[in-house]
Amino acid sequence: MPGKDESMNRLKIAVFFGGCSSEYSVSLESSYSVICNLDREKYEPVPVGITEQGKWFYFGGDVEKIKQDEWQQDESCIPAVLSPNREEQGLLLFKGDKVECLTIDAAFPVMHGRNGEDGTIQGLIQMAGIPLVGCNVLASALCMDKDRAHKLAELAGIRVPRAMAFGKVYDLHEVLDFAEDTGYPLFVKPVKAGSSYGITRVPDRANLMEAIRLAFRYDNEVIVEEAIPGFEVGCAVLGNDELITGEVDEIELAGGFFDFTEKYTLKTSAIHVPARVDRETSDRLKKTAKDLYQAMGCTGFARVDMFLTPDKEIVFNEINTIPGFTEHSRYPGMMKAAGITFPEILDRVINLALKQ
Repeated sequence: MPGKDESMNRLKIAVFFGGCSSEYSVSLESSYSVICNLDREKYEPVPVGITEQGKWFYFGGDVEKIKQDEWQQDESCIPAVLSPNREEQGLLLFKGDKVECLTIDAAFPVMHGRNGEDGTIQGLIQMAGIPLVGCNVLASALCMDKDRAHKLAELAGIRVPRAMAFGKVYDLHEVLDFAEDTGYPLFVKPVKAGSSYGITRVPDRANLMEAIRLAFRYDNEVIVEEAIPGFEVGCAVLGNDELITGEVDEIELAGGFFDFTEKYTLKTSAIHVPARVDRETSDRLKKTAKDLYQAMGCTGFARVDMFLTPDKEIVFNEINTIPGFTEHSRYPGMMKAAGITFPEILDRVINLALKQ
């Protein structure tokens, strides 16, 4: 254990977890891994839990309780909120009739999906004047929005799937015509959601409406998108101005698509790192990932997901600005294959935030 003086010199890193999102449980897994892998000689984690109902707490208990979703019942929980006062740069703790301010050196949101990865909490952190680990408000919001991200990628000269986006008031005949023209199978997705929630691979017209109804449960906009032949690949990118990448990975599917179950259990699928592609293709994928990262204005880190067709054409899928962050997740796995350990990743992204 570090002595008192050493402890005082460590940087306090607020790790935000949970949140009002369908990906609440995924966040618990990721944040647990982040907290466990922070270098305790340099950093003191300050866990900030947000319940699914939106209540904020400073959590000072056993980190295992985060992973097990038992943290909310712990007596160490103190109601808390991020101070908007830039002079304080800290977390306000409500201890009975007293309010204490805990100064924060950097904030690391490890929250997936809505209200965590879409620019909302990033806005709070930036308004508070606290160095933000990861992408800023604009990049987070853009990358969360599949429709607008695709439009920007296309402007950058990168192929995207043919798609049609629409809100809750839409012309069904136009959607049906687009689907017929594009051809089945196709995909129906919420425009703003992660972890494959609300996504359906639609084999024919008879299943289209049910897929649209499901997608609307997760967002107020839906996108109908062509199925790209080939397979999905990903590339971990790290940096602000000077970018580095991990090794490209490849998702091998037995059938269907990489849905929520497959992402977190790999029951019938496998992830290959490095991807089983030639060096020239790997280099092109890495360059395209960097181009997409910069086109969206990303900083810190992100995982860029793409498709590789049988003709080796690269097609943009999406960018995850807060990808899964367990020790077995794709982003750390790609970086590990490039020689960068999980603690080193965390050290680098925190330092990038402090230099902004």
